[in-house]
Amino acid sequence: MVDDVHRSGTAEESDFVQFFATGEPAKGEYHCAECGYGIAVFSVLPACPMCAGESWEQSSWSPFRNRH
Repeated sequence: MVDDVHRSGTAEESDFVQFFATGEPAKGEYHCAECGYGIAVFSVLPACPMCAGESWEQSSWSPFRNRH
């Protein structure tokens, strides 16, 4: 029997960044892991149009990010 207890983890584990590959289904804002190019996606992740990179990092979203 597995105990479903949530643990906060170490600092190293909480700093983990998840990457997504070209062709994966996606919805939201992503940045190329190679060159930093940003895209908004509503279907699948493409190859980066700037550097042809195939790894993407999901952008953290904030409703206040673009406010001045």
